Amino acid sequence: MTLLFKIGFLEISIVNIIDITLVSLLLYQVYKLLRGSVAIKIFLGFLSIYLIYLMVSALRMELLSIILGQFMGVGVIAAIIIFAPEIRKFLLLIGKTSFLSNENFLQELLFWKKRETQAFNINPIIEASKSLSGTNTGALMVISRNSELKFYAESGDIIDAQVSKRLLISIFNKYSPLHDGAVIIYNGKVKAARCILPVTERDIPAQFGLRHRAAIGMSETTDTLVLIVSEETGQVSLSKNGKILHNLSFQELRELLNDYLTGADIDDKFEPISIFERSKLKKITPTSTSA
Repeated sequence: MTLLFKIGFLEISIVNIIDITLVSLLLYQVYKLLRGSVAIKIFLGFLSIYLIYLMVSALRMELLSIILGQFMGVGVIAAIIIFAPEIRKFLLLIGKTSFLSNENFLQELLFWKKRETQAFNINPIIEASKSLSGTNTGALMVISRNSELKFYAESGDIIDAQVSKRLLISIFNKYSPLHDGAVIIYNGKVKAARCILPVTERDIPAQFGLRHRAAIGMSETTDTLVLIVSEETGQVSLSKNGKILHNLSFQELRELLNDYLTGADIDDKFEPISIFERSKLKKITPTSTSA
């Protein structure tokens, strides 16, 4: 262990610096995950009690250390129960960013089957989006490149049919029993319809409705591209990694779908939700009055 410097009786080494840095990053990521929810206050309460416990233990206050120690022992189990949704979300985020989450990678590694191309004819999606947009028919399509999303597909009705314009239009027709929910598209097939998606817990501008909230939530927890057709305006949007591109032209939509399905990095083309809130505030400027 390489000693860097000493502060009184404390000896600081390179390992200590790395340890402190990693703990700081972990706490920051936990804060980002819980920010804006009620769980952040509970987390800060647990953290405060733990810091007090460390302090009284260092000062050798035995009675208070025993009481807080017993509380911390039970508190770990309580925290797992209280933070169950946040823990699940955290594990989903880790799984999404891991190379092991790619089903094709596992299949190639274990020689289960040959790699299948993920590029397919996107014309039916583009043409269906045009028709749905023209009639102000709301739609929500999850396009996946690496996974069949079985967990989300099973929340709806399994279809497993080739993608076609007529199929997508008939699903999202307001009189169809399948229109309420999302469609999951993988490897050129509509895997399921009427699927339930996780809704984002972040504050988003009022201009985005429930479909947009579900699209953003899905893109936060999975490596998918989510297409939204607004029922109110007919505008087409895409969401990825918790970000969104709003009011796209169909040429832009085609280019982004092609880039995503061929494995190109398109993350930097998407805008954070906060930009739309700021742009809305800029439009609301007080008018000057003359004397």
